[in-house]
Amino acid sequence: MISPAPLQTRLTGEFTMRSSPESPGERTEPTGRHFEPDLRPMTRINLRPIASPMPVGFFAVAIASVIVGSLQLGFLGDDAHQAVALTILPAFILQLIVSILAFGARDVLAATLMACFSGTWLASSLVLALDPPAGAEALGVLNLVFAVFALMMATVASRKRVMWFVLCVAVPRFAVASLFNFTGAAWLGYVSGAFGLLLAGVAMYAAFALMLEDMRGEEVLPVGRRGPAHDAVEGDLAVQLRNLERQAGVRRTL
Repeated sequence: MISPAPLQTRLTGEFTMRSSPESPGERTEPTGRHFEPDLRPMTRINLRPIASPMPVGFFAVAIASVIVGSLQLGFLGDDAHQAVALTILPAFILQLIVSILAFGARDVLAATLMACFSGTWLASSLVLALDPPAGAEALGVLNLVFAVFALMMATVASRKRVMWFVLCVAVPRFAVASLFNFTGAAWLGYVSGAFGLLLAGVAMYAAFALMLEDMRGEEVLPVGRRGPAHDAVEGDLAVQLRNLERQAGVRRTL
């Protein structure tokens, strides 16, 4: 975030300091693009460090997946739809908060994934609780679109292996759930429930590994970062500030 008041003060002081050593007949030529003054030495960009919100997000995925998977596997009975709806509703709130914090931490992949998971849990909770006409078919479309979205996310998240594994399990889980919603075949419900428990296990590992890493300041369990994702954690401050002026929230437009 660029602070307007300090920026104005720094600008005035900087121009005064630059103009003072010059002789009366000497004029400083402007620098930068289109003969504009170079404002980089005069600009302050304030960043606020936060704890990683991703463990909360992945734990919410794990808990909600276990509950929905248990319903699909028949562990909770046929009349447990409203109870499941009320139980998975907090996952919507938790992952929405995680998404907001992830956007503030400049991680667009994590923020987008958590926001879409949040919306999916909210829609599933409302349909299960209210049981509207054609609710199963609507959930089928939602699950199918989410499976396609997860597949697209997986193609760009390969440098964050732990997130990539979560997405790789989420694709078949939501694809099979979509088929179950459309057809109502019991065996598809069992397969979707099994994938849901697998997704919960992978998300639980991701949450625990990232929580340990954030607490100890180093990687304890392997999370598989590569490339820029690895440099962002292992690199120095210069790596973190690279091209900062071109990132969202600093540049003029998104």
